[in-house]
Amino acid sequence: MTELEAGLEAVLFAAGDAVSVDRLAAALEVSRSALLEAADTLESLYDFEKRGIMLLRLEDKLQLCSRPIYAPAARRITESRRPPALSAAALEVLTIVAYRQPVTRAFIDQLRGVDSGGTVAGLAEKGLIEEAGRMDMPGRPILYRTTEAFLRTFSLKSLNELPALPSLTDNEQIELDMDERQETAGNRTPIVDRSAETE
Repeated sequence: MTELEAGLEAVLFAAGDAVSVDRLAAALEVSRSALLEAADTLESLYDFEKRGIMLLRLEDKLQLCSRPIYAPAARRITESRRPPALSAAALEVLTIVAYRQPVTRAFIDQLRGVDSGGTVAGLAEKGLIEEAGRMDMPGRPILYRTTEAFLRTFSLKSLNELPALPSLTDNEQIELDMDERQETAGNRTPIVDRSAETE
């Protein structure tokens, strides 16, 4: 292991969370390409030696974490609990945000046909989605996007690894285009009150 690889390992271990490649390169006083090369070597080394830790890539960030097969033991020793399973409504909203981000709550409501305020707030509280600025239109609605926690939760290195969506029929595409035009124009289709639905 080179000094750079050892330094990268030490910095990531100390950081705990994901750190951007540029920030790591600056901290270790090396070029971005040298840092990425060291990361590739570390990742291969951990895999080859079947280490209990692995190098996780999250978009343009790196993080050290334990391998999934050791998660039960790690959970027991840290006495952490498995996060509660997401409801069908939460998964539906999360899917919309993941594939169409950044999106407003009104857009989510349009696609689902129900008020999604409680579900959006719950996902934000869990750290799976976050605010991503405001839309430049009357009322300046909040835009939402997925987070690094979303990528970790679903074992994704980047959003590019999301599975492809099935093709829409012509009618479905027309309806989706109409929904987007309505939101851009600031129109709001009345939302069906399904307050009994579990968010």
